Formats: sequence, C-alpha cells, structure tokens
Amino acid sequence: MHRFGVSLASILQAGDLVVLTGPLGAGKTTLTRGLGEGLQVRGAVTSPTFVLARTHPSLVDGPPFVHVDAYRLESAMELDDLDIDFARSIVVVEWGRGLLDGIGESWLDIEIERPQGGAEADREADAAASALDAVIDLDHDVDEPRTLTLTGHGQRWARLADVGLG
Repeated sequence: MHRFGVSLASILQAGDLVVLTGPLGAGKTTLTRGLGEGLQVRGAVTSPTFVLARTHPSLVDGPPFVHVDAYRLESAMELDDLDIDFARSIVVVEWGRGLLDGIGESWLDIEIERPQGGAEADREADAAASALDAVIDLDHDVDEPRTLTLTGHGQRWARLADVGLG
C-alpha cells in the first residue's frame, strides 16, 4: 500500500482530490503515508481521526498535502466546514465516499479490499471488481493481499484514464 502511494504521488497536482474507501485495517492510512513520502511533505503522516484534518506543507515547493479522516463526519457540509483549500492543495479523504456533494467536480476514488475469507473471498472480490474501471491486484503481499479499484470522476481523471493513470 505504501509503495502504491509513493507511485501515485508522482501524478498528483494541486486541486486533486483522492477519496479512500475500505474497512478498518485495509491500508488507507498506509497508502496516505506513501503519498506523503512521494510528495515530500513535512511531518509524519498519521491518521487525523481526532483532529479530522491535518495539513502537511511541501518540502520541495509543491502544493500542501491535506489528509482528512471523515469517519466521524455525517455530511458534505461538515466536510466543507473544515475550510480546506481544495483548489491549491492535494487532498486525501479517508472514509469520504458520499460526502463530496458540492465539494469537487473531479476526484479519484480508490476502494481497498482486503479479503477476509481466504481463497473464496479472493475470487469473489476479483469477480466484483472486474466490472469496474481500473483494478490493481496487490497479491504480492501474501500475508495481507489487497485489491484496489480506482474510479476517476471528472475531466482530470478521464484524461488520465486514457493514458493509464499516468
């Protein structure tokens, strides 16, 4: 998850919004740590569960990186109340699915699946994911395999999908 985050960071730019969805322990924060490393930001990237959002300035003159944990938020209005500069930052929102009404016109949705029932669960997850836009299988981690499903929304992500997300 960390390596994928570092890699994904290379295509992110100011104004990008990434929404991470998955069960507890799926790797959302680990992926976000990788993004922080790839973006070369200041400060340790940790889950902002109690402060809701944490901004990490760039160490290389890039845009600020904002990490949001929306687990305790109930509406797009509550997310908007955090007063995040979406246009000038790279924003990652854990647990943000369904909270984007009016927030952004373009975002990358990443769903993380971690099979919990062995080989049968793996096959079911693969079958369910095959109908979606882009699936990345991270089975190289035998102890904790993950499947990522990336779905782009809006013009920015449609353009990147045409070239394989960067």
